[in-house]
Amino acid sequence: MLTQTEENYIKALLKLTEESGQLSIGTNELALHLGVKPATVTDMLKRLRDKQLVSYEKYGKISLTETARTLAIGVLRKHRLWETFLCRSLGLPWHQVHDIAEQLEHVHSEALMDRLDAFLGFPHVDPHGDLIPTKEGVFHVRPKQTLSHLGVSQSA
Repeated sequence: MLTQTEENYIKALLKLTEESGQLSIGTNELALHLGVKPATVTDMLKRLRDKQLVSYEKYGKISLTETARTLAIGVLRKHRLWETFLCRSLGLPWHQVHDIAEQLEHVHSEALMDRLDAFLGFPHVDPHGDLIPTKEGVFHVRPKQTLSHLGVSQSA
């Protein structure tokens, strides 16, 4: 089992590599994203490497192992399901749910997450429009349209 901090690191690594379209990123980039010092990141990367969750050499790029990628997608799924629940079911404004979901994403009950997903009707996107992966880690990508292809009164 991972600590909350370890989960936050692998989630951040997933996010940064997905956004950049690259398989690996640098220590400074991760430190900037997390708001910590590069030395702090280096210490955590050593722990994650010892757990075989990242590929990392001093002064080199960082990449997630397949195991870590699967774990990170799971944390991301929980985060986005909680955001959806907080907005839809509790009526919290979408701009307030992120910080609460940051805390709830570390709940380690698969049964609870399965029930929450079913309760919400197996949503594909969260209140911010981000894709929610399935339990199997699949992201259902929605087809995109440009506004110029929409008719009057059509929504997209």
